[in-house]
Amino acid sequence: MNYIDLHAHMISRSTDDYHRMALTGCLAVTEPAFWSGRDRLGALAFADYFDHLTTFEPARAQQYGIQHYAWLCLNPKEGEDRELAREVLALIPDFLDRPTVLGIGEIGLNRVTRNELATFVDHVELALEHHQLIHVHTPHLEDKYKGTRVIVETLAKDGRIDPARVMIDHAEEHTAPLILEHGFWTGFTLYPKTKASPARALDMIEMYGHERICVASACDWGPSDPVAIPEFVLEARRRGHDEAGIQRIVLHNPQAFLSQSPKFRLKLPEGTAPRALAAD
Repeated sequence: MNYIDLHAHMISRSTDDYHRMALTGCLAVTEPAFWSGRDRLGALAFADYFDHLTTFEPARAQQYGIQHYAWLCLNPKEGEDRELAREVLALIPDFLDRPTVLGIGEIGLNRVTRNELATFVDHVELALEHHQLIHVHTPHLEDKYKGTRVIVETLAKDGRIDPARVMIDHAEEHTAPLILEHGFWTGFTLYPKTKASPARALDMIEMYGHERICVASACDWGPSDPVAIPEFVLEARRRGHDEAGIQRIVLHNPQAFLSQSPKFRLKLPEGTAPRALAAD
């Protein structure tokens, strides 16, 4: 089944992974900016990173027939450094006109501090100023609900923000309802050890339906699987989910969200048009 992986850190993956993704039906990936595993030494390191995401990765993906798009930001883990944040945010507008940049992300919170929140709000202002889509990271483990609540409340009280243009990612059982009831898109990231397994993601879809929900591999340099979405498809079929519903989650929903950017120009193969669901 064809799919879109809207959260994949391909800079940390091998070319063999693009090969595997292509063989399993991947049509496009979108790559949010993220923490490299160590704090970067300065703003110029981010300029180099953004250039890599918007030149080298699209070319590498294209060798396997996969479209590659990017999101730009200072990641939440380094958002505590306000001076660095100001310097990096000043760089980003120079990259926003590049043809594969879809928006600002993955912004968000890590330890839910005042400085992180200020950096998050600065990114939101930048997105609004340049009419960009927004992709949001939610915190890990013990800070998950607290951080998600702060993010949702911050965005919801700003009347300039259209929730349909915001993806709040890394949702879990206790945060998905909060995100969805405020009209945002949400994502379940499929990890082998943390976040949501394919089985847990399907549990949540069975509870909350198919509306404004996507899944992604979020593959990076840690334990992760670049073909986690095909594993999700296999698990869904085992459970008896109908093909139209599966395809909506892995293909049509991400396409609908991403197509709000005029730069996202994926043409779906014949025979993959949306079909009515048996139930939702």
